[in-house]
Amino acid sequence: MTDDESSDQNSPHHGHDPKTHDRRFHGQPERLRSAERLALLEVERVVALSLEGLQANSVLDVGCGTGLFTEAFINGGVDATGIDANAEMLAIARSKVPAAQFLEAPAEKLPFDIGVFDLVFLGHLLHETNDPLAALKEASRVAKSRVVVLEWPYRREEQGPPLAHRLRPEAIEDLAHRAGFVEAERVQLKHMDLYRFGL
Repeated sequence: MTDDESSDQNSPHHGHDPKTHDRRFHGQPERLRSAERLALLEVERVVALSLEGLQANSVLDVGCGTGLFTEAFINGGVDATGIDANAEMLAIARSKVPAAQFLEAPAEKLPFDIGVFDLVFLGHLLHETNDPLAALKEASRVAKSRVVVLEWPYRREEQGPPLAHRLRPEAIEDLAHRAGFVEAERVQLKHMDLYRFGL
């Protein structure tokens, strides 16, 4: 990975699949909050679309990285909790977003009970996980209403991961179906694809 916010690489809590490991972010954490990257992410629009039509008081940001989206959800008036398997990223997140709670855990094993969060958000995480189906099942388990997945589009680009590390839209939608979601919607943004999955 060359440019992802979620970053659970080098974590003892994750598996040791070298192919998966290669998909994870390996750059400097500070780059994740660069002005160039913020423009690509359309953070405010992503948050608005994630919350659209939903009465959400709480959100879990899975693979939160430096807390960029966690912070944006809080600024949108929602209580936010961030989860990441990378302790270095979490240290930055805690310093940047003191209003949020951050915990170290892998996406495939979330330390929460069933239906704790109104919304679960996975930003640039699904293609990095050792087991994307398990990650979606866990997201579904702890969500009350909706799970949102933000991913790079399946095309070759100068920014972001190589094409071989990206997920096809039909693969993401198939994973959502297998994870038990009853509704699936894809929204194409300028630089990203956003998926809203309903329970």
